[in-house]
Amino acid sequence: MTADDLKRIAAETAARRIASGQRVGLGTGSTTRFFIEALAGRLRAREIRDIVGVPTSRRTEQLARALGIQLATLDEIASLDVCVDGADEVDPGLDLIKGLGGALVREKIVAAASRYFIVIADHGKLVSRLGERSPVPVEILDFGWRSTRDLIARLGCDPVLRTEDGAPPFRSDQGNTILDCRFPSIDDPAALAREIDAVPGVLGHGLFLGMADEVIVGTPTGPEIRIRS
Repeated sequence: MTADDLKRIAAETAARRIASGQRVGLGTGSTTRFFIEALAGRLRAREIRDIVGVPTSRRTEQLARALGIQLATLDEIASLDVCVDGADEVDPGLDLIKGLGGALVREKIVAAASRYFIVIADHGKLVSRLGERSPVPVEILDFGWRSTRDLIARLGCDPVLRTEDGAPPFRSDQGNTILDCRFPSIDDPAALAREIDAVPGVLGHGLFLGMADEVIVGTPTGPEIRIRS
C-alpha cells in the first residue's frame, strides 16, 4: 500500500465519525485533504447534513468551498465540536509535531477552540520521541527575525529559514516567516515549548502537547485508534 492509501484509511475513518449538525475544524495538509473529500462525499450522499467547517488555511478553505462544504470563521463560531487535522510526528503519549504545511498557528488556534481533537496520520508518522524525523516549525515576526533566530538557536537547535520553491522566504497565511528548528534530541518537550514561547518575536510553534484526544492511524491492516489516557 502507498502512503496515500494509508492516509486515506485514516481520513475516511475520521469522516465517518462526523455527525449531522456538527461544527468541524478543518486542518491543513495531504491527509486532511482526504478527510475533506470524504466529508464532502458524505454530504453529497446525504448521509449527514448541516455541517459547518472552520478552515485552518486558505488552501483548506479553497478546497472545502469547491467541494460544497459550508464554511465559517472562529469569529462567527467561537466553539467547535471537533477538529480533524494531520500531524508530522505522533509520539506514544499522543503529543505532536505539526506545521510542515505552514499553517501551525491557525491549526493550534482551531484545535484549542474544539471540544475534541482528532489527529489522522499514516503509520509512518509514529515516533518513539518527538523530533526523531521532523524539525520543530516556529513562526516568527519579520521584525528583527535574525535576532529571534539567534535566540532560538541558543536553545540547542539549528534554525533554518523555510523557503518556497527554492526562494526564501516561505510566507504563512499571516504573512510571517517560519524557522524549521532541528534539535539533536528533545528530552523534555514541555520545557522546550515554554522556552520557545518565551523568545520575543515568536508567534507560535509546532509542538502540540496534550492537545490530541484521539489519533487515527492508517495501517496496512486498517485503522488503528489511539485514545489519550
